[in-house]
Amino acid sequence: MNGSIGIITALLLIWSGTAQAADPRYPDWPCIQAKVPEISLAAVWAGPSIDDVSSAWKDDAQVSALVERLATRRVPVEEAQKAITDFLSQSPDKARAGKLIFAGLFDSLNAQRATVLAGLERVTRKQREAADRVRADTAMLQTLQNASPPDQAKIDELNNKLLWEARIFDDRRRVVTFVCEVPTLIDQRLFALSRTIQQEME
Repeated sequence: MNGSIGIITALLLIWSGTAQAADPRYPDWPCIQAKVPEISLAAVWAGPSIDDVSSAWKDDAQVSALVERLATRRVPVEEAQKAITDFLSQSPDKARAGKLIFAGLFDSLNAQRATVLAGLERVTRKQREAADRVRADTAMLQTLQNASPPDQAKIDELNNKLLWEARIFDDRRRVVTFVCEVPTLIDQRLFALSRTIQQEME
């Protein structure tokens, strides 16, 4: 039984060592990567102003359908770039079409990022609550084990509960590590596609 406590304690130590927010402005941010709340327009777009198209991309059925496809991360970047090239090569107003596509991508991918960021912080709060429960149950288990005589049935029941809690806790921790990469991947996708749009507009 003490082996189980050791494993659980080690998990909690690993999590507490990585759960300290690097930036006090974002106490629930769990990633090593710095939290950037949204993509800066200037960081990804050096083309003409998109102020005149703003949300107009939503009113163009062809553009909005294309944007939806381009913003889907399972579509390879190379395939998305070719779709942009094909679309703009057939557009009678390449400059406006390019701005509409970019405006749509900028809105869509920023919204994706916001969802991912909120999800990561929500999981951090759940992990914090789970860690408190695991610590309380671990203390209770130690108390039961030190009792004289020990109630073996209760000890076994609580030990099984703790192992299950620890498994869920560790699974979440692993998922967070993977998902922390997603905002960067979204940034890279938007930058690559915006470059393609700008090259086609020139």
